[in-house]
Amino acid sequence: MARWLRPLVGALLLLEVAAALSFLHHRYEEMVQALFRVQSQCPYVTRIYSIGRSVEGRHLYVLEFSDYPGIHEPLEPEFKYVGNMHGNEVLGRELLLQLSEFLCEEYRRGNERITRLIHDTRIHIMPSMNPDGYEVAAKQGPDSNGYLTGRNNANGVDLNRNFPDLNTFMYYSGEISGPNHHIPLPDNWKSQVEPETLAVIQWISSYNFVLSANLHGGAVVANYPYDKSQDQRFRNHRRTVNTPTPDDKLFQKLAKTYSYAHGWMHRGWNCGDYFADGITNGASWYSLSKGMQDFNYLYTNCFEITLELSCNKFPPEEDLERQWMANREALVAFIEEVHQGIKGMVSDENNNGIAGAVISVQGISHDITSG
Repeated sequence: MARWLRPLVGALLLLEVAAALSFLHHRYEEMVQALFRVQSQCPYVTRIYSIGRSVEGRHLYVLEFSDYPGIHEPLEPEFKYVGNMHGNEVLGRELLLQLSEFLCEEYRRGNERITRLIHDTRIHIMPSMNPDGYEVAAKQGPDSNGYLTGRNNANGVDLNRNFPDLNTFMYYSGEISGPNHHIPLPDNWKSQVEPETLAVIQWISSYNFVLSANLHGGAVVANYPYDKSQDQRFRNHRRTVNTPTPDDKLFQKLAKTYSYAHGWMHRGWNCGDYFADGITNGASWYSLSKGMQDFNYLYTNCFEITLELSCNKFPPEEDLERQWMANREALVAFIEEVHQGIKGMVSDENNNGIAGAVISVQGISHDITSG
């Protein structure tokens, strides 16, 4: 099927958005209320849990969708969306609240596509990883918001530059490249990260996530690993060098799934930039150290991409409905990608499951492990 047909076909498969959806910016208390409202409307297929607290004590809430909430079912993949990592990049936060309401409403209406997705997938949605930064940005609002106001957490730290730097270990361990999968964390890592980062690392260590995306703003492009190039600086200038992972073909496919299901991302020209097919290798755009998507790939079984979704980091409320319609099919189609490929169980001769078994694919030098 031609890529340009996919958003159209997907739109026909999805029923019209219910009038109950509210296209508003949600402060922390309003966001929490919206999550609990969804949980109360779909109590049998949702669960709300907190992975920890921010610097200022706000819960980092996650809304889970599953036919058995709170339970990992064998062969049912774990998926996550993370929004608002940078507090002033707010579209992802609002889109994930819209997605939560949409999944619940369509499940209640008997939408076969959404019902199948919830029954066959364990979906975890975190609308805001940086609620403290958001509150700083929201006080100024979309009209007078500074480009960096509220970007960092309450300690002034950029959370997407705060994860343990496993890339450096991979690139510079000895005189040859080191391992690029399940790299152990440094002994003192907990003292080097912020509370929000610590909570996320413990979260992704507790669930065997397979696929993920984190939602940002400031550009319109689907960005995939690696984010950090091996030769990060050249003669005191930042150097952009395409730095693919061993799974580069898969990452490009995942990124294109989102970009071509999006209303205009795939066209390439957005925000004064051009990205062919609406996708980019992170390091070929600019090299970034201690980022979350590289950490997922190097430390866990999770394949994560970064979605830059709007030129305006804090779009006005009147633009939210248009943005939702542009992203709705893409958000659902990307979740469905978790079901591509091969699933299986690793067992011993007595059919007992084996956790931590290393699984290698010939020709791809990046291993995963059984859950």
